[in-house]
Amino acid sequence: MKFGMIGSGSWATALAKILTDNGNTIQWWIRNNKSVTTFKKRGHNPHYLGAAYFNTEQLVLNSNVEEVIRESNILVIAVPSAYAIDALSNLPKNIFKGKKIISAIKGILPSTNQLLNEYLKEAFDVAIEDYFTVLGPCHAEEVASEKLSYLTFSGIDEVFATQIASCFNTEYINTKVNHDILGVQYAAVLKNIYALGAGIAHGLDYGDNFLSVYIANCADEMVGFCKKMVWDKESEEEQKSINYSASVYLGDLLVTCYSLYSRNRTFGNMIGKGYSVTAAQLELKMVAEGYNASKCIYKTNEQAQASMPIATAIFQILWEELGAEEGFKQIERSLF
Repeated sequence: MKFGMIGSGSWATALAKILTDNGNTIQWWIRNNKSVTTFKKRGHNPHYLGAAYFNTEQLVLNSNVEEVIRESNILVIAVPSAYAIDALSNLPKNIFKGKKIISAIKGILPSTNQLLNEYLKEAFDVAIEDYFTVLGPCHAEEVASEKLSYLTFSGIDEVFATQIASCFNTEYINTKVNHDILGVQYAAVLKNIYALGAGIAHGLDYGDNFLSVYIANCADEMVGFCKKMVWDKESEEEQKSINYSASVYLGDLLVTCYSLYSRNRTFGNMIGKGYSVTAAQLELKMVAEGYNASKCIYKTNEQAQASMPIATAIFQILWEELGAEEGFKQIERSLF
């Protein structure tokens, strides 16, 4: 398999480390020529996960995304959701023909309110059978330090998903496979919103007792939304095969809500302490996917009509100037 990596942030760097540690050579798109030069010279990403060193003989670094795509047959797309269309929109319409796509994006594309597979189908005619996701409770910083983590690869073609997953198996990465390609994406979007809310709660000085109840209710709300959007449309047998307590659903929610590595939790903590959204964005200096995701899910749920008091309150805090304390009083009243 000839892998190409689109993206150069911390998560892209972590995935590249996994692939190269497993003996793969990868084509890697890094937007800035200066960064490419520095990377080749020093053997590590100059901006992210500086402790992760690479054998540069396994890397073909390139600032031309079209060349990276043409030289690969499996593309890992690992840019933040807010920048995905900007990275891809000027490419030839047939550029992905004959390619397999692995999405490592944990968000909805905010400008179009679409999952990546929906955008790729519309813009490049990428079939859902050629689209896979890699998701799960797996912080980039822990990958860099080779702490045991679990990744789930999802795709309609579970046989090929298993083949892809084998390329990511290392001593510190265990892989799982499932077919719930839409559900895992929505769960990944929602967990970022809920983690941002967990940060707000922490900033407002709520304790662990409240947080445990809050996260339990988030998990229930997440399942309800996914059933409305995905699972109710599947056969009864397919529904029963989905274990929403698995790592790619509940596990990812838990780690993103609790971990100090979580940028969404950090962003929310600032909001809870009284930062404006703009000030928190400037302070964080990284993308908190939950911010845009809260608006995207709110819009999506106007059609789905799932019961989502927690996600709605977080949206109102971030986008409609609802006070954080008042918003969490609303959430308190909705918890069971």
